[in-house]
Amino acid sequence: MAIRTPSIRIVSGVFLVLSLASSLSAYTENKGSHKVCFNGYCFRVELAITESEREKGLMFRDHLALNNGMLFVYKHENIYPFWMKNTKIPLDMIWINGQRQVVFIEENVSPCGSDECVPVYPDKRAKYVLEINSGSARKIGLKPGDKLSFYNIPQLF
Repeated sequence: MAIRTPSIRIVSGVFLVLSLASSLSAYTENKGSHKVCFNGYCFRVELAITESEREKGLMFRDHLALNNGMLFVYKHENIYPFWMKNTKIPLDMIWINGQRQVVFIEENVSPCGSDECVPVYPDKRAKYVLEINSGSARKIGLKPGDKLSFYNIPQLF
């Protein structure tokens, strides 16, 4: 009777699953220590990676601490419209491509009124969307074309 060894494909698959599990574990353990920086200004960000995290975003929060934000992470670059349904604080929204370059900014987005919630449609494809306190993008001089640095943000896709 011959002993069979696992194929390289199976071993590679197991390695990939373990690597992803390790990345997600590191993400969970270090939640809150993720940063997005530009010219010495850094924002501590929460990550919205899953569909449910992205759907909830910053809804129902009364306050966003100074220099904090939320980074929405997508698998692929695409046009991602955002709206402020159930969001209580005004925000700056920054769309960022896969090369971590700012492609679109919408400043001072106000919470929706009770009647209507109009989405913001960027005109460029992005892989990430950063939400920070209103006025922060202007304060640090952020503009389309600027490159951002990410720290402790896993490359899941």
